[in-house]
Amino acid sequence: MLSPPYDGPMHSTFTSRMTCIGAATALLLTLAIAPASAQELKTWRHGVIEAKSDAGFMLMASRRGFAEKQGLKIDVLQVKSDTIGLKALLAGELDSYEGGPGGAIVAASRGADIKILGCHWPTLVHGVFARSTVANVQDLKGKTFAISAPGAMPDLLARAVLEKYGMAPSDVRFANLGSDLDRFKALSAGVVDAGVVSTEYLPVAPKDIRLLFAARDVMPNFIRICFVTSGKVLTERHDDAVRFVASEIAALRFAVAHRDETLALTREVTKTKEDDPRPGFIFDEAVKYKDVDPEVPLSLDKLEWMKAALAKTTNLPPFDLAKLVDADVRAKALALLGK
Repeated sequence: MLSPPYDGPMHSTFTSRMTCIGAATALLLTLAIAPASAQELKTWRHGVIEAKSDAGFMLMASRRGFAEKQGLKIDVLQVKSDTIGLKALLAGELDSYEGGPGGAIVAASRGADIKILGCHWPTLVHGVFARSTVANVQDLKGKTFAISAPGAMPDLLARAVLEKYGMAPSDVRFANLGSDLDRFKALSAGVVDAGVVSTEYLPVAPKDIRLLFAARDVMPNFIRICFVTSGKVLTERHDDAVRFVASEIAALRFAVAHRDETLALTREVTKTKEDDPRPGFIFDEAVKYKDVDPEVPLSLDKLEWMKAALAKTTNLPPFDLAKLVDADVRAKALALLGK
């Protein structure tokens, strides 16, 4: 006859040990699985303009798990201008970047292997800021106008504005000052008389600095930001490109619908204090005027307008704009999210 199980101190000790061993085994299995899962994520190298008050939109996919849901880990490289992002893409240092389409159009017209996947900021949140001594665009004649690198959005916008008001680029002195913050500081210090700056600086601008006009009011076809990659990347990593765009669309849909979470991410990234009005201002402006489009549209009409505007100021060889865009990636991204 079998003896009944011993229920004394020895049995209790044995049970405790087995429980500890089981817990330790579970912990080891968890630790073993976690790195493997992380290793399964494919790295996607993506360039963005230096983080500012709209960073919550730009970095939502990489910082809040949307990329991971698509099996990607987005490594973000912040750059001073979209022209730097373009150079990094062509050098193979990035898989994509987001920036104004102007540089991509110029590069593609000269044979560069560039593809635009969609444009999630179809209008501008920028404007021409000026000192109080400048009442209108004509008053800029002979004055210093802050832009950024040739071919970048501020440069193209400044030239388009001058043309609209009957002025030539030679009527002003252009100053290449890099980022929005650089241009705003130069304007505030009186180093320049006007500059293309994000309207996020409007609530903190000194009294002698004013918004001459908002770019969206005078240049409605001017596209601010598109997702840009290369034909080489699409050939080698087409499925990853689809998942990248899908993660960005999902993240942007979330961002425009969740103000507090988007502002929290902006402040986290930029180290902005709670009482700084800029993140809230730019969020409200972007949503109110639909400056951000989460569906990442591809408007050939707007791109054609951009191409025509560039042709007036740049030696732009004739080329078929349709070869610059890739609508297939976006279509598949939307289908993937539909599942």
